Amino acid sequence: MTARILVVDDVPANVKLLEARLLAEYFEVLTAYNGAEALEACENGRVDVVLLDVMMPDMDGFEVCRRLKADAATQHIPVVMVTALDQVSDRVRGLEAGADDFLTKPVNDLQLMTRVKSLVRLKTLTDELRLRAATTRNIGIEELLGRRDVAADTPARVLLVDERAASAERVARMLRGRCGLSVSADPNAAFLQAAEGDFDCVIVSTALADYDPLRLCSQLRTLDRTRFVPIMLLADEGEEARLVRGLELGVNDYLVRPIDQHELIARLATQVRRKRYNDHLRASVAQTIEMAVTDGLTGLHNRRYLDSHLATLFERAKNRRRPLSLMITDIDRFKAINDTYGHDVGDEVLREFAARLRKNVRGIDLACRMGGEEFVVVMPDTDGDTAGKVAERIRAQIADTPFTVGGDAAAIAVTVSVGVSAMTQGADTVEAMLKRADLALYEAKNAGRNRVVAAAA
Repeated sequence: MTARILVVDDVPANVKLLEARLLAEYFEVLTAYNGAEALEACENGRVDVVLLDVMMPDMDGFEVCRRLKADAATQHIPVVMVTALDQVSDRVRGLEAGADDFLTKPVNDLQLMTRVKSLVRLKTLTDELRLRAATTRNIGIEELLGRRDVAADTPARVLLVDERAASAERVARMLRGRCGLSVSADPNAAFLQAAEGDFDCVIVSTALADYDPLRLCSQLRTLDRTRFVPIMLLADEGEEARLVRGLELGVNDYLVRPIDQHELIARLATQVRRKRYNDHLRASVAQTIEMAVTDGLTGLHNRRYLDSHLATLFERAKNRRRPLSLMITDIDRFKAINDTYGHDVGDEVLREFAARLRKNVRGIDLACRMGGEEFVVVMPDTDGDTAGKVAERIRAQIADTPFTVGGDAAAIAVTVSVGVSAMTQGADTVEAMLKRADLALYEAKNAGRNRVVAAAA
């Protein structure tokens, strides 16, 4: 694993020491000797993790961290504060400033490297999501990245796995009123609960008598539903080896007993904030994908989706020797509707037509807006005769019930012409099937409109 690590410390010897440790693990290292240099390095270069000293002149590490997390361009960069300060209040202050972790000097090499590698993995995931979001259009990415307090939208839902009742009760008291807490004493039941629930964080006690807590963490990381849910360990003194192993398995953070309430709350808030940030990125990407294959006016699938999915349906039908049919519909004299009533009313007609089309086809059928006033319906497991009957039903339903649209609720008579084709055995292709339906539609138009024509096999 390689990454670019920024080391920030006003003491050159400390910088050189951390730089040597990181280079030995094949990381690329940048250095800065004050807060201003650190901010400039993060703004101008690709930085994956910041190792930040706290006690610096002019601008201390707390202020540097706050500025990094306040800037949409840098707020996603993990920050680890590395300092001689060892009070709980200092750790809490750092975490509240936005730091992802707080390590006290002298830093254990194994602990440091494990933590850095864990944060690099997290940063890589975030970068991938940000890249996908940034390369899309019309999803409001700037607004998304500018959101600072994602975790404040709703109370966090947290699952605590601890079979010791007294320990679980202490944690529950610390978090009371700050999140929705569920407690499970059974690791197997907790795994099912995590898989079925929608939790923002899972806290696992290492004090499980008959179950390996790291096994539970590993299981949570392998399940799709919980793969990205933050995991925190509650450990006892002397469990450093287990904590290091946990971080290697994908555990996000840990606390060592006795647990300080403020530190627990701050670390939990950090994990929830980062999870929700990534959740928003994933949702935006998913929304964008949906937008890319959906017609914005009618809500049906668009031509892009048709071109892709029709080929899939065609090959599946061919391989399974099952029938496949499609129809192309065109609203008759649609230009006259636009010219007479205006384009706003024309858009309403298209939306109403799409709604009626959707009601008259099955869930497995693929209804798409081809463009303009032209629509396509692909019908799996449907022969040509049945498709013709469906097309006739749609034609009649459109013709028999005028469209009530417009501000004055005008009743507009609308008719459609339909061309139908079915897949033939042998050397048939998607293009040929569409061409036959299009020619049948052309024939229906020439024959007087408001009719269905089935293409000859």
